[in-house]
Amino acid sequence: MGKIENNERVILNVGGTRHETYRSTLKTLPGTRLALLAASEPQGDCLTAAGDQLQRSPPPLSPPPRPPPPSPGPGGCLEGDAGNCSSRGGGSDHPRGGCEFFFDRHPGVFAYVLNYYRTGKLHCPADVCGPLFEEELAFWGIDETDVEPCCWMTYRQHRDAEEALDIFETPDLMGGDLGDDEDLAAKRLGIEDAAGLGGPDGKSGRWRRLQPRMWALFEDPYSSRAARFIAFASLFFILVSITTFCLETHEAFNIIKNKTEPVINGTNVVLQYEIETDPALTYVEGVCVVWFTFEFLVRIVFSPNKLEFIKNLLNIIDFVAILPFYLEVGLSGLSSKAAKDVLGFLRVVRFVRILRIFKLTRHFVGLRVLGHTLRASTNEFLLLIIFLALGVLIFATMIYYAERVGAQPNDPSASDHTQFKNIPIGFWWAVVTMTTLGYGDMYPQTWSGMLVGALCALAGVLTIAMPVPVIVNNFGMYYSLAMAKQKLPRKRKKHIPPAPQASSPTFCKTELNMACNSTQSDMCLGNDNRLLEHNRSDNYREVVITGYTQAEARSLT
Repeated sequence: MGKIENNERVILNVGGTRHETYRSTLKTLPGTRLALLAASEPQGDCLTAAGDQLQRSPPPLSPPPRPPPPSPGPGGCLEGDAGNCSSRGGGSDHPRGGCEFFFDRHPGVFAYVLNYYRTGKLHCPADVCGPLFEEELAFWGIDETDVEPCCWMTYRQHRDAEEALDIFETPDLMGGDLGDDEDLAAKRLGIEDAAGLGGPDGKSGRWRRLQPRMWALFEDPYSSRAARFIAFASLFFILVSITTFCLETHEAFNIIKNKTEPVINGTNVVLQYEIETDPALTYVEGVCVVWFTFEFLVRIVFSPNKLEFIKNLLNIIDFVAILPFYLEVGLSGLSSKAAKDVLGFLRVVRFVRILRIFKLTRHFVGLRVLGHTLRASTNEFLLLIIFLALGVLIFATMIYYAERVGAQPNDPSASDHTQFKNIPIGFWWAVVTMTTLGYGDMYPQTWSGMLVGALCALAGVLTIAMPVPVIVNNFGMYYSLAMAKQKLPRKRKKHIPPAPQASSPTFCKTELNMACNSTQSDMCLGNDNRLLEHNRSDNYREVVITGYTQAEARSLT
């Protein structure tokens, strides 16, 4: 019985923390990494065939299979594809018996994984980052859909955060010179492919260096000091243009001119007047339009993707706000009736200039957060509109008939004592009441109408209050992530250590760096790019001469 119990017991050493369980427990989740380990046939005091079983695990969890050692013993090593593993007999090191396997993985997460084998319920730890937990589940061969519903939102939080961080991705929010790492800058700006389309000649090389700099200069105000200066200049012209647009409507800047034209052989003279804007404001607007035109042309020339640039809403606003000014200048010298009609129409559509205020989203993170919050809260807004529409329809109908109930007998149409002549008029009253504005232009005058008005106000408060917290939470999440993105330090290039020399103890070792001896052989590239095969118990021998990269050489062997 003791012998059988020792063979049934398994000790899993994960990151230095020992976990003891039974093979039957590990077999409860077939197809997982530990289930394959437990399915190995015992030989002596240890699972000597476990390495072979793990090598035949599903492709996403392990590399292509290798043949097992020709003569494994009880002290052989269990070789998995993602961690150091060693197996020891239970008699010498473990008085209670059993076989120990070592995995160089996160010990805290493995406690939840092992508990899943024991209880059949997979919970997500609150103190572990989501991507780490997801990576550990993938290594142990557990599907993420097995996470319990109570922990699913916690598990999904990291993906929502990653998507939000991608939205607020900027080249270098902390400043710095773009030229420090041009390739990285080109990749972050999305022009690593578009910049090299001109060929390998010198001209394309200069264009490749110039394009990311010019694009970042006008697109990202945090990339350099010059970009900040251009951003401030653009902000200044935006504010001046909006101020000019507002002042044009003031009577102090409007000049009334007599446009009366005499009619030959006519007896009646019709006086005609035309309002013209002060020329000073026109000149100021012209200077602003010149700057916006220059900025628009530079951005479209150095844009990495012309089609995406044209489809961008802010760029469409730029073009629509610029075009009427040039059309008005071009048609101002014409005196035909058609030209005057077009000029009148262009003066009416001047209001599109106010849309330039949305260009401020390029320079203020808070405005971008607000825009992303509105897009992320689309479902909540639709729900709010549906609630309001139902309430408006119900209470407009109720107020119409409630006012009829309290009408005087000699006034059957209730036209003398109420303002609710029909249901469509009640729509306006219901909207104003449910949003708690209460203009006072329409109000019930009967006791039944007052009761309906009170119910309408209460329903409006409850209806609007339900989706608002969700929208506020979205704004808080996006704003905190945007601020975290700004404070994130700039990442430098990772240090790549040189290849180990032949005298190094790690030369020609596998990624597992196994601590025990093995008869398996490793493949690696030598200093002269020769592929060497290292048998851990023998010396090196050359296998293939140069011509392949390390990845290609591994695939050939």
